[in-house]
Amino acid sequence: MQKIRNVAIIAHVDHGKTTLVDGLLRQSGTFRANEVVAERVMDSMDLERERGITIMAKNTSVHYQGHKINIVDTPGHADFGGEVERTLKMVDGAMLLVDASEGPLPQTRFVLKKALEENLKIIVVINKIDRQDARVDEVVNEVFDLFVDLDAADWQVDFPIVYSVAREGWAVTDLKDINNPDKNLEPLFKTMLDVIPAPKGNPANPLQILVTNIGYNNFVGRLAIGRVREGTIRVGDNVGVCKADRINKIRVTAMYTYEGLKQTEAKEVAAGDICIIAGEQNIEIGDTISDAENPKPLPRVVVEEPTVSMIYSVNNGPFAGLEGSQVTSRKILERLERELLYNVSLRMEKTESTDSFKVYGRGELQLAILIEQMRREGFELLVSKPRVIIKEINGEKCEPMEHVVFDVPDQFVGTITEKMGLRKGFMTNMNNKGSGRVRLEFTVPSRGLIGYRNEFLTDTKGTGLMNTIFAGYQPWKGDIAGRMNGALIADRPGASVAYGLFHLEPRGRMFIGAGVNCYEGMIIGEHAKDNDLIVNVSREKKLTNMRSSGADEAVKLTPPEIITLEKAMEWINDDELIEVTPESIRLRKRHLNPNQRKRAEKLD
Repeated sequence: MQKIRNVAIIAHVDHGKTTLVDGLLRQSGTFRANEVVAERVMDSMDLERERGITIMAKNTSVHYQGHKINIVDTPGHADFGGEVERTLKMVDGAMLLVDASEGPLPQTRFVLKKALEENLKIIVVINKIDRQDARVDEVVNEVFDLFVDLDAADWQVDFPIVYSVAREGWAVTDLKDINNPDKNLEPLFKTMLDVIPAPKGNPANPLQILVTNIGYNNFVGRLAIGRVREGTIRVGDNVGVCKADRINKIRVTAMYTYEGLKQTEAKEVAAGDICIIAGEQNIEIGDTISDAENPKPLPRVVVEEPTVSMIYSVNNGPFAGLEGSQVTSRKILERLERELLYNVSLRMEKTESTDSFKVYGRGELQLAILIEQMRREGFELLVSKPRVIIKEINGEKCEPMEHVVFDVPDQFVGTITEKMGLRKGFMTNMNNKGSGRVRLEFTVPSRGLIGYRNEFLTDTKGTGLMNTIFAGYQPWKGDIAGRMNGALIADRPGASVAYGLFHLEPRGRMFIGAGVNCYEGMIIGEHAKDNDLIVNVSREKKLTNMRSSGADEAVKLTPPEIITLEKAMEWINDDELIEVTPESIRLRKRHLNPNQRKRAEKLD
């Protein structure tokens, strides 16, 4: 046990956490000298590579000077906080990675708070110190202030500091060494061995393993991943799985440990190490694997409650089943139930309709990632506008709030302040760095931020940074104005025609180009006014036998705005839906027929 270290790497989005893990793996000799290894090797999902963020917590291990260091790479986005909370149960210490320019951001605060609550020893790594706008000393002071603000214990506030450039694969403990030509990550390895304590536990005690992750193997089936807190587990042992309401007895059929990125078979794993166990197909995150005769369950993993909900339903539009293979409510329900087994921060409940399911999550991004994964697996479905979850606390209607941090050029401060005011936000802090950029902090209702991110990028001409984190529930702040523009709605089925679109351009902004198949009730653009407008996109030029100069000029269309899933979630209103298929993302009215829409409006 003295030769094992269990370490989590926690950071805000894009502060270099996965790149640093790449460097640790390479310099520990995990890969062969001639082995071809992709960048950000820990980002195993396609979506992670495309978006440059970690979504699923993942484990790896490296060997250094006879020690085995188990490393857990955790997500950096607040919407995947459930992954952070449960993976911190597996480790004895953490590396807090902070950008040398941006400093501590909302997710840094969130993950650090969770790590301090777990009484973990923290190593602060100031990354990207080679940036031109790096402000290393200020960032160190900001991190110290953050520790104090979070009521860290004295021994936690006395944290060691490592300075690094993860992209180049080096770290130093003293800034005087940055000109050393032979720099590598050895100072970080040594700091981990010196600072992170060896795991506690006694291999002779009754077995206790808290399941913090789930995997799957084509040969042995479901895998339970967790750290052995107490005791020793061997292949062939009969153990008890302590669930929330019962204890199942199982036999361990296979067992693995992490060696680099691979899982290698093991016959025995003792207290302190992280292991992967096969033998139980119904095991869930939060279960405890314990002694069969004398079970001692550990406290179950508890994560913060969801704040946003969406309705996922069967695609009942005219194009249903044309592009996807998984189209039935049974398939959608099975997929959502499977997701719940892996993702402890998601909730799902059935609705009054048999083909609709209400899914609760920590934020828009978490729900959007799930939808994107489903469409890549061949699913077709309709999804509604995200709605915040309202609670009644002490007899008062309360709503979820967000702590928002903006980092913008100083000429946009007035615009941001005005927009936040319209969304019932109030400023809590303002910090002018003197570099032409200002950091603004607001507390805003979560519903006020739905649909704002794209508007923010437009307002700041793409130069602003915006980060949010859940800030608890507060009394209802009143009505917030929604989308100001109406929709352009197709009035009949058929392919869009350039001539028809050209004559509709003065009416608003188009979401489709020429040659796109449409159906009645499909939204093809945004109206310039605040009301919906029914239009004919299939209108063709009437042919006559008369000639006139200029009559046959080429039609030039303005390129349409490409609607992504996130943009669609932000744009739609309550009476609109997003049709998601493996090939397309379409916007439509909930009721396709205009007469049905009028009846629904009267009922409302």
